[in-house]
Amino acid sequence: MNFDLQQFASVYFEETDEHLADMEALLLGLEPHAPDLEALNGIFRAAHSIKGASGMFNFSDVVAVTHVLENLLDRLRSGRMQLQPDQIDLFLEARDLIAELVAAHKAGAEQGPDTRLMVSRLNDCLNSSAAPLADPGGAWGLFAPLDDAVTAALNEIADDSFGFFDDAPGAPVAAETAYGLFEDAPGLAPPADDSFGLFEDAPGLPAAAAEATVAQALPALASSAPAIEPSARVPATASKGSAAAEGEANTIRVPVRKIDSLINMVGELVITQAMLAQEIGGHNDEVQERLQQILAQLDHNTRDLQETVMSIRMLPISFVFSRFPRLVRDVGTKLGKQLDLVLSGETTELDKSMIERLIDPLTHIVRNSIDHGIETPDERRASGKSERGRISLSAFHQGGRVVVEISDDGRGLNRERILAKAREQGMAVHDAMADSEVWQLIFMPGFSTAEQVTDLSGRGVGMDVVRRNVQSVGGRIDIQSVAGAGTRISLRLPLTLAIVDGMIVQVEQTNYVIPLAHIVESLQPSAADVRGIGGDGRVVRVRGDYLPLFTMHGLMGHPPAKDGNHEALIIILEADGTRFGLLVDRLLGQQQVVIKSLEHNFRRLDGIAGATIMGDGSVALIVDVEQLPAMAATMGNTT
Repeated sequence: MNFDLQQFASVYFEETDEHLADMEALLLGLEPHAPDLEALNGIFRAAHSIKGASGMFNFSDVVAVTHVLENLLDRLRSGRMQLQPDQIDLFLEARDLIAELVAAHKAGAEQGPDTRLMVSRLNDCLNSSAAPLADPGGAWGLFAPLDDAVTAALNEIADDSFGFFDDAPGAPVAAETAYGLFEDAPGLAPPADDSFGLFEDAPGLPAAAAEATVAQALPALASSAPAIEPSARVPATASKGSAAAEGEANTIRVPVRKIDSLINMVGELVITQAMLAQEIGGHNDEVQERLQQILAQLDHNTRDLQETVMSIRMLPISFVFSRFPRLVRDVGTKLGKQLDLVLSGETTELDKSMIERLIDPLTHIVRNSIDHGIETPDERRASGKSERGRISLSAFHQGGRVVVEISDDGRGLNRERILAKAREQGMAVHDAMADSEVWQLIFMPGFSTAEQVTDLSGRGVGMDVVRRNVQSVGGRIDIQSVAGAGTRISLRLPLTLAIVDGMIVQVEQTNYVIPLAHIVESLQPSAADVRGIGGDGRVVRVRGDYLPLFTMHGLMGHPPAKDGNHEALIIILEADGTRFGLLVDRLLGQQQVVIKSLEHNFRRLDGIAGATIMGDGSVALIVDVEQLPAMAATMGNTT
C-alpha cells in the first residue's frame, strides 16, 4: 500500500514542538536530590514520542540523540540511576540540540548540527552508572544513512506509537502497533496490518472487519482527498464518554490567516451596520420603528459574532511567560547570580498577534534586569539582602488594557549615572528633570550605561527597539525605580488590535472616538464649576473634588473653544488610576468601531491610538486616553 507520510509532516513538527516545550518545563522543575517520579515519566514519554515520530520520518539524527536520552531517563525513573545536577544541564542541552535538528528538518536544510558530541556525552553519562550499551558511532549528519545502532532503535520502536500522541490510559502495551497517529480505542485488540491508525475502528465492529474496512478505504482516500494543509488537523483529544465513542473532537487547529480573514470580515460587517444606522433616519415613523427593531437585532447578533471571533485569537499570556524559567536559569548561571522567578496572572488573555510581539521586548527586559539590576550574591549579602535575587513577571487587566509588569529586587536605576551618560552623548538633560523623565532616557537609541560590552548588553541597542515594538501595537512603557530596592517596568497594552466600544465626540467639525473603558461619566459644567489655576491651567469641580481639566481643542491643535459655547461637555476620564476632565464640543453617541492603524497607513500621532471609518464614510481618530495628561504637561497649555 502506497502511503505518503509527508502529508503528516506539519503534524509531526507541531507535536514535536509541544513535546520539547513539555520536556523543558519538566526538566526545569526537577529537584536533583528528590526528583518527582511523574516528572521523570513525563520527560521520558516526551523523548519516547519524539523518537518514535522521528523514526517514522527517517530522521536518523533525532533518533540517535533521543534513543540514548530515553535510555538514561528510563534508568532514572526506574531507580537504577541517581539524578545529578549536572545531568539536568546535559538533558537541557540535548533538548536544545533536538530542537535545532527538528528546525533544520522543517526548513529542509541539507546539513544540520553535528550530533556526535552529544551522543558521546549522553553515552558517557549512561556508562558511568551501568554497563555501556552499543555505541551508535558513525556520522550522525542530518540525512546520514541508518547504521546498525539506529536501525536497532528504529526496530525497537516499530511497534510503538511513533510518538504523535500518548497511549490511551490503561491500554495494553501491545496496542501500540497502531503507529500512534491516534489513540487506540481502550480495550481494542491491535490491528494486524500497517493501517497507521488513521481511523479508529467503528464501535462494536470486530477487529478483523475494521482492519479490512480501513485497508479498503485508505487507497481510495489517498487518491481522492486533497493534501492536508499545514496546521489544519484535528488532534486526538476527544473527551471520554459518548463524545469519544462517536469520534467527536474537542479541538481543531486552523491556520492563523483564516482567523485574520474572519476578523477582517467581522470588522467590515461592523462598518456596514454603522452605515445602515446612518441611513434609516429618512423614513416615516412606522417604517423607521420597524427598521430600528431590525437594526437592534442585527447589532445584537453582530456583537455576539464579534466577541466569539475575537475570543478565537485570545491566548493566555502563559505562552510567553513559559519561556522565562529557562532564560532566567541560563542567564543567572552564566553571570553567577542566584535567582528566583515568580510568575502571576498567566491566565490573562491577550490577542495572539500581541503575544507574538511581546516575546522580544520581554526577553530583553528580563535579561537587562538580571544583568544590570540583580546584584551578585556577595553584593546582596553585603547590603543585607538575601543571596537569591527575585525576578517577577505578572499580567492583569486595568482600565480596558492588559498590564504586563517586570520587576526585580536589585540595585535599581542610577539617576546620576544615567544623566552623566546622557550628557556624554550630547542629550539635552538637566538636574531638575523628574525621575520618570530620566528613566525614559534608557530607551534612547544607542544609550547604555554598561562599562564594557558583553554578549548580554553594552552595545546600546535593544531598549529603543523594546519601546518601538510596544508603541507599534498601541501600548506604552512606564518605569518606577528605587535605588537599592529594585525596578518595575510596566507595559500597558490594548486587549486587541481589532474592535473597541467607544463614545463619539466632536470638536469643531472633527469626530473623535474615546474608548468606553476609560469613561467615568459626562456632564455639562456651569461657569462656577470651572476655575483657572497657574496661568493657563484649569480644574473642574465634580461633587466637591477638583480634577484637572484639559480641552481637546488645545491638545489636538484646534482653535481655542469659544466661551459662549453652552453645548460644551466635560467627559470625566480615568487612566492609570488618575481622573481628569476633557472638554469637547458635542457628544454624538456610543458606537462599536474597527481600529485601523495610523502608523502603517500614515504616521504616528501623539495622543492618537488609531483611526476608524464611520457610517457616513468619514474618518474618526481614536484617542489614546493614557497619553493625554503627559501631552498636556509637555505642551504647557491645557486650554
